[in-house]
Amino acid sequence: MEPQNNLTSPGEFIQKHLDEKGWTQSDLAYAIGTQPASINQILSNKRAISHNMAISIGAALSCNPSEIASIQTKWDIHLADAPDPAIAARALILSKYPLREMVNRGWVDPEFGKGTLEEQVCKFFNVTSLNEVPHLSHSAKKTNYDEVPPEQLAWLFRVKTIASEMATPAYDKSLLFEAISQFSDLRIKPDGVRHVPKLLEKAGVRFVVVEGIAKSKIDGVCFWLDKGSPVIGLSLRYDRIDNFWFVLRHECSHVLHEHGMENAILDCELGGDPALSENEEERIANEEAADFCVPSNKMHSFFLRKNPYFAEREVLAFSTRMNVHPGLVVGQLQRRMDRYDFLRHLKNTIQGN
Repeated sequence: MEPQNNLTSPGEFIQKHLDEKGWTQSDLAYAIGTQPASINQILSNKRAISHNMAISIGAALSCNPSEIASIQTKWDIHLADAPDPAIAARALILSKYPLREMVNRGWVDPEFGKGTLEEQVCKFFNVTSLNEVPHLSHSAKKTNYDEVPPEQLAWLFRVKTIASEMATPAYDKSLLFEAISQFSDLRIKPDGVRHVPKLLEKAGVRFVVVEGIAKSKIDGVCFWLDKGSPVIGLSLRYDRIDNFWFVLRHECSHVLHEHGMENAILDCELGGDPALSENEEERIANEEAADFCVPSNKMHSFFLRKNPYFAEREVLAFSTRMNVHPGLVVGQLQRRMDRYDFLRHLKNTIQGN
């Protein structure tokens, strides 16, 4: 291959120093104790110069062996094959998104003839090129997703994909109210959550559960595929009965108030004091969710009467009176006390284990 961009080949470099000394190939071979054929191969760039050979040639020609080795390295790179374009694509995606986890979960699968990785990622985000993928775009154009962390955005698009493939009747607000009323009767049952998908489906709400991506801290989402197709997505970040019902009712509130019609509402680290929320939509959803888990006025009264000493038997008795699972009461108490170890054993997983 001919030199490009003024790149000096190892053979040219050695020949130049031979010419300066007035030596032949055989002279150099004799000086370093090797065969002339070996030097001929080096000068014709058919044989790479090893580090040991670079030291020997440097000693014979009074030149720096590091320079010889450096020239050989640059020449080797010049001759090397161009990298697989997929490497750059993987690196670009991996720089922003949890690509390995997305592949492990099957969200993106470039195997078995389904297209290249780039094509699969574009399909996942419903775009035509990587330059259109949110957070990878080189365009100055702003998108609705600019403020959404990539881990959360990948999760959101997975929920969207599943929701768009669901066959669900048109949304009926009255049936959602009816479903929530039935949820109230299920709060006391450890396995009551298993009835939720059917009740939401009947109301025309697409209910999707997708395990959250590590460190995303996402609890749930509410968005609309169209005006008659609301979607609720949960991550089950905490496998606890109190967290499930709080997040579910929070997202139901968004649907009832038609929040998220324009842009998806991604909810992260839910469960704080509703009064502290700076966003009105979140304040409303938090208040309604807390009141659903345990009626707020009753919870407040119980807390004031018993604080700071809450006997387990009193918590259980109060839960029975409220017709809710003890875990919901404990969850409310833990948040108010900022003591998440308090009666933790009463907070069953959503499977009721």
